[in-house]
Amino acid sequence: MPVTTIDPNSQANLDETTTKHIHLDLSVDFDRSVLVGSATLTGSAIKDDVATFTVDANHLVIKGVSVDQGSGFAAAEYTLSEAHPVFGHALNVSLTGAKKDAEFKVKIEYETTKESAGIQVLTPEQTLGKKHPFLFTQCQAIHARSLLPCQDSPSIKLSYSADIRVPKPLTALMSAISTSSRDDGELTVYSFEQKITIPSYLIAIAIGNLAKSDISDRCAVWSEPEGIEACAWEFAEMETIVQTAEKLVTPYSWGRYDLLILPPSFPYGGMENPCLTFVTPTLLAGDRSLTDVVAHEIAHSWSGNLITTSNWEHFWLNEGWTTFLERKIVAALHGEDARQLSYVLGYKALQADIDLLGNDNQLTALNPKLNDVDPDDSYSRVPYEKGALLLYYLEQQLGPVVFHHITTMYVREFAGKSITTSDFHSFILRYVHHYLDPVDEKKIAAIDFEAWFTKPGMPPVDFKFDEAPQQAAFDLASRWWDARDVADAHTKFDAKELSDMSTTQKVIFIQTL
Repeated sequence: MPVTTIDPNSQANLDETTTKHIHLDLSVDFDRSVLVGSATLTGSAIKDDVATFTVDANHLVIKGVSVDQGSGFAAAEYTLSEAHPVFGHALNVSLTGAKKDAEFKVKIEYETTKESAGIQVLTPEQTLGKKHPFLFTQCQAIHARSLLPCQDSPSIKLSYSADIRVPKPLTALMSAISTSSRDDGELTVYSFEQKITIPSYLIAIAIGNLAKSDISDRCAVWSEPEGIEACAWEFAEMETIVQTAEKLVTPYSWGRYDLLILPPSFPYGGMENPCLTFVTPTLLAGDRSLTDVVAHEIAHSWSGNLITTSNWEHFWLNEGWTTFLERKIVAALHGEDARQLSYVLGYKALQADIDLLGNDNQLTALNPKLNDVDPDDSYSRVPYEKGALLLYYLEQQLGPVVFHHITTMYVREFAGKSITTSDFHSFILRYVHHYLDPVDEKKIAAIDFEAWFTKPGMPPVDFKFDEAPQQAAFDLASRWWDARDVADAHTKFDAKELSDMSTTQKVIFIQTL
């Protein structure tokens, strides 16, 4: 069971130690579908006389542990707790009375297993090219502990480096900057460095037969060679989206923004791994109509990656802010009508999920309690849509100019930190008191934040979005419905009425029918 109140989904001793850096030295074994090697964690004590460094581990084979507390590495005693059915093992490594702020290094030799939930290995038949296997990781929410032993909590932000050995002719990519590659017999060793601190769930690896197409000096797409031309065309606007986001928030911090289009068997929409977003090939619509997903993942470069939820009970701080920023990007690129349409669909998706989960289900609260709950089991549209609606509501109360300033101030204050809902609430109150007049302060004071954060079900206020951009979809659906029994109905419609609609309008049209 978790040993602190900092994160109910981690068994690490987060109140005694922290991790500053991790170095991974791993080789892929496709025959056994595992990674083999070591993780060296640079940690420090946050109180005096700490005797244990406890990390999370799940479905890993621990082969040995050594510790360096200033005199070089030496074999260390360690124990593995009994496995928790959700959170896995606590790996307890003995220290020699570490003093507050004292650094130490812990090197753990290990290998993953086929049961490691954060790793998926695809056979050649599951790839587009059908010639080579493919490995990718998905560590959100609590699966980094099945990729490497670590303090698997978003409350811990760390830098990392890695050397990854892969068989030729395959390529390794990570959520980090590639620093070099070198031959090692039949293998290639790829080296990476992520200098910006991130939570463990954003450590990511992909290994496969990959090709690259540059979009700009800092943006590129990666995919299997058989699909690279289609991917490069579909995502040619990446640099424009990044620049648009920078104008809405702050300058982009991560150096590169690359996009990896996974093989057809990839089971997710997208994952915001820093420097290298993973996305599904189902976004390859051939008309660039689904690239709003990329806007969402780019927005994560600020909310989620730069400013991170302290634990999964505050997940809306990642996804609510990202959904809000995504729609601001969409409005900047395609107009406010496009943003209003996105909110319409989002509101319907939120209502559908709350109807499914139950209006009194506490998992539909913006800030739910997740004691002994797998964060994956709490997943829904609630943190995305309810969170975005709170921010949209605040923007309506204060105006877009003021809320743009709030957004940039929020990013500058919390960049590089893991925060809670309380931190967000306190920031809003401080900002309003410091910068705004008493009228606006009274508006914010009248908001029932407690209901927003803790009450299950739909938001505590009603929303009415602009119906004008929906009207064309409503009207066409009505005419189709009225003509359903007319023998020559096809002669009364022009195909352009549908083809000229945006993707979102088409969805509303179909939903209305």
